[in-house]
Amino acid sequence: MKPRIKLLSEKKLIGMQTIMSLTDNKTMELWQNFMPKRKDIKRAVNSNLYSIQHYDDLYFKDFNPNASFEKWAAIEVTDFKIIPKDMQTFTIPTGLYAVFEYKGLSSDNSIFHYIFAEWLPNSEYHLDHRPHFEILGEKYKNNDPNSEEEIWIPIKPRT
Repeated sequence: MKPRIKLLSEKKLIGMQTIMSLTDNKTMELWQNFMPKRKDIKRAVNSNLYSIQHYDDLYFKDFNPNASFEKWAAIEVTDFKIIPKDMQTFTIPTGLYAVFEYKGLSSDNSIFHYIFAEWLPNSEYHLDHRPHFEILGEKYKNNDPNSEEEIWIPIKPRT
């Protein structure tokens, strides 16, 4: 699977976040809290949902499934003029991304093994320290093997 390499312009998002780890996965709880309230977000760019992971600088240097990170459920907006109660803003900065088109169950982590253990080490890129995210568009179907999403991995050229 070969990704598209894309320069992403800054994105403004509004949503909800939680701190979690891979061993203490709170993804389902986060989305269950977010989905009924997403209609309160005004000035949405489109109907795509963003599942964002924001890791600290050392997260990938010494991988530990107990290490915590921020997980976001969000929608892209045109501006931050109206922020619904119980929600926060998040900005994805401009940067280069490897974009993988994924079809399958979101619970199947083999795509991430491929990205980090096979594709990235053999590519001309390093992992960059910016948010990782998935775009869950109209072809996304939770817990469905025919579900489709885009996986965005922040990269920078090897020097």
